[in-house]
Amino acid sequence: MSAYHIDHRQVQRAFARAARSYEQNDALQRTVQSRLLERLDYYEDMPQCVLDVGCGTGRGAVILKRRWPHAQVIALDIALPMLRAAHRHGGWMKPFARVCADALRLPLADRSVDVLHSSLCIQWCEEPLPLFSEFARVLKPGGFLALTTLGPDTLHELRRAWAVADDTHPHVSRFLDMHDLGDAALAAGLCDPVLDVDHLQSRYASPQDLLRELKGLGATNADVRRERGLTGKARFARMLEAYEAMRVDGRVPATWEVIEMHAWGAPEGQPRRAGGEEIATFPVERLRGSRR
Repeated sequence: MSAYHIDHRQVQRAFARAARSYEQNDALQRTVQSRLLERLDYYEDMPQCVLDVGCGTGRGAVILKRRWPHAQVIALDIALPMLRAAHRHGGWMKPFARVCADALRLPLADRSVDVLHSSLCIQWCEEPLPLFSEFARVLKPGGFLALTTLGPDTLHELRRAWAVADDTHPHVSRFLDMHDLGDAALAAGLCDPVLDVDHLQSRYASPQDLLRELKGLGATNADVRRERGLTGKARFARMLEAYEAMRVDGRVPATWEVIEMHAWGAPEGQPRRAGGEEIATFPVERLRGSRR
């Protein structure tokens, strides 16, 4: 797998700018969210702490709070304006906590989370192992992880159209393969990961409509190798022409490869990986020693 680096400040800026327009463009996100929530049926306990990583405007956190009204639900996002937008979804009867933080550095204690939920967020991380190691760290033994992300076939039409116009700079972010995610989950110490993949397709009146939707969601290109200046009218026109040639029944398609995954927190004593090392954890009362 070739080296790939994400400009995390660009991700934060893009989602901060999109806080007000996000819910006018999130039809796909709502569909994927509803499918992810079905996976929560595998978790049959009553959680005390539920964490929503990459909560966006808080729609998922609201549903989690309704599902488990007595649990502490924490909505976490890297973009503060998203959390401000999420405030209007948190009613006084069933409020949820809002935390601005990076998913790679969760401000939570080890083994403190019963359910970790994340919908269409982790594609904004370069490598899955550090992320899954952090998830494994905060999950309780037997805790439940449920997430969705995007696979490499996502927006392949837009990628192909841009390749016709400009083969020098990337214009669409890279997305990780399902097998890379499964391998990373096991390496991080998560138990029994189950992954499924499906392809959804949206249709648009024009390529510009797709681009406006992506911008409204904050889903812009965050590859550090992206071109920083203006694209140029000629190259943009060539991209549009190439995309227009893909019309099906009068509309332009956009494919989304949606990966769904669930896994379980490691039992007591099972090592987890962090910083390239294996770390075993166990209750202090299990320590036994001898004194002379």
